[in-house]
Amino acid sequence: MAQQRGTITVNGQSHVLDVDGQTPLLYILQDQLGLKGPRFGCGLAQCGSCSVLVDDRETRACVTPLAAVAGRAVTTLEGVAAWHARRRRLARTPDMHPVQQALLEAEAPQCGYCMNGIVMKSAELLDQNPHPTEQEIRAALSGHLCRCGTYPSILKAVQKAAKT
Repeated sequence: MAQQRGTITVNGQSHVLDVDGQTPLLYILQDQLGLKGPRFGCGLAQCGSCSVLVDDRETRACVTPLAAVAGRAVTTLEGVAAWHARRRRLARTPDMHPVQQALLEAEAPQCGYCMNGIVMKSAELLDQNPHPTEQEIRAALSGHLCRCGTYPSILKAVQKAAKT
């Protein structure tokens, strides 16, 4: 693999990297930038643990090469509250995205492995559709696997976040 110098913008901050453009985005986020939100789950874009937002759309970082996000805005779990504040034009950035707060209040996270993907997809959903139906929430989260099976709590939390 030939290393190339490139710039990536993550959570509003530019980073200059010397890395092969075919390196999966997830590896860059974890290994080069030290971000812990996106996680390696299946490596096949099937579970959602690695989800990030690229230009405000959920993207599976485990199968997305770095070259595919050149010139685009990447948001991780660590930056989702600030992303939400910018999108909603809030005067200040909250400590957590409303989905994160609702998930904690609902005690939905168990092992927590799926929570990155659940938060990122729910944030995207509520950004695009502030008042989704239960079926729309279920459809949006259908590609996210929760090993602990806390789906009922997750669903209630997203519904609560939609009301805030």
